[in-house]
Amino acid sequence: MKMYYEKDVDLNILKDKTVAVIGYGSQGMAQSRNMHESGLNVVVGLREDGASWKKAKNDGLNVMTVEDAAKAADVIHILIPDEIQGEVYKKSIRDNLEEGNTLSFSHGYNIHFGYINAPENVNITMIAPKGPGAMVRKTYEEGFGVPGLVAVERDYTGNALQIALAMGQGSGLTRAGVLETTFKEETETDLFGEQAVLCGGATELIAAGFQTLVDAGYQPEIAYFETCHELKLIVDLIYAKGFAGMWNDVSNTAEYGGLATRKRIITDETRAEMKKILEEIQTGEFTREWATETNAGSPMLKRLRTIESELQIEKVGAKLRKLCGLQK
Repeated sequence: MKMYYEKDVDLNILKDKTVAVIGYGSQGMAQSRNMHESGLNVVVGLREDGASWKKAKNDGLNVMTVEDAAKAADVIHILIPDEIQGEVYKKSIRDNLEEGNTLSFSHGYNIHFGYINAPENVNITMIAPKGPGAMVRKTYEEGFGVPGLVAVERDYTGNALQIALAMGQGSGLTRAGVLETTFKEETETDLFGEQAVLCGGATELIAAGFQTLVDAGYQPEIAYFETCHELKLIVDLIYAKGFAGMWNDVSNTAEYGGLATRKRIITDETRAEMKKILEEIQTGEFTREWATETNAGSPMLKRLRTIESELQIEKVGAKLRKLCGLQK
């Protein structure tokens, strides 16, 4: 394992270079503002006169069209959604690349699965915060940062790693530490984590627990507190102290009950399905499915969003979050 911190980085490597951040969503906003305030020459590439264009200008950033930003930049940092990166690259970036440029990402998806094929005479790098954009910005403003990942897929200039690390320092990531990885490892583990644990697995577990209690006749509001609301408290403990620290901080009853029953929830069948999900990611089956879905206008995703919005736990949760002052 190789970790990099501020002492390992020379920010001057970007002193006379222009970094174009393509996109101004959660990560685009956070990373561009952080790098700008760290003294880097940052431009933001956006669709002209869109809502993000005005917001970025109001935030004090130099805003250009994607084409003009790519032309002006030495480093093109692509932070738009995965499913549109390939098309935007072909339309607005590819023909504006120059020898020795760096094509940079915060997720390896489009490079690893071949939706973007860059010319041989440019660097391909990744600097990826391990946290949402709001947290990247908040921790930077507080004088710290979130941890990050760094990877080099192609080192044409011989200093691609140093360029990526300098961007990481500009975003505040080297304050917490940046771990070296590969495009393959980052992409496949990220997709697996999202699907099997963080987003897919967690929400299904919460929904199943909630529905089990409601079907048994308990109040939906009580079921929500026990299966969803309090989960944040447990995750925060694990985040700060690990499993052992969490078990130490909960009651002995909770510790024994959790340890004694958890394998009845996550069974061998569940683990086998996790391996299958990982294989679908590794072979590209998932990315082909997602490409077909987006090319068709995302009909399945829209249906799934509708189904999710109609769940009882969503309606109960919205009401309770409002009553507790957590949501307006």
